[in-house]
Amino acid sequence: MGLLIRLAVFAGLAVDAYVHFHLAGDTGQTGTISEGTLFWVQGVVAAVVAILVLVRPRPVPYLIAFLVAASAFGAVVLYRYVDVGAIGPLPDMYEPIWYTEKVVTTVAEAVATVGAAIGFAVSVRSRRSATARHEQPVNV
Repeated sequence: MGLLIRLAVFAGLAVDAYVHFHLAGDTGQTGTISEGTLFWVQGVVAAVVAILVLVRPRPVPYLIAFLVAASAFGAVVLYRYVDVGAIGPLPDMYEPIWYTEKVVTTVAEAVATVGAAIGFAVSVRSRRSATARHEQPVNV
């Protein structure tokens, strides 16, 4: 089950990274930090964290993956339904429509979020039980 969770998180973040890289060039320059720059940063972070979870499935990488995926999922849903406007140097990213790439990345982010939460819980539980096994006194 651990491998399946790890692959789900990896795949979700990899799809998220790909779509953000693909869309980064399609966005215009608005605000101090452009939407394209934010998309490139999200793509890089998602790709790095996807690889981290794949090669080191421990609580901290799962926690980082959860934060990356959940923040991306939350942002896409928020900006779909709420016109937040520009926030400081961040541009107004309100986009009240669904299109294929947006749906695909939203589903991928949801899968990665849930997978990372499960992976975190499972890895913490297995580390605790391994520690408890090593701390039991040996009866002679």
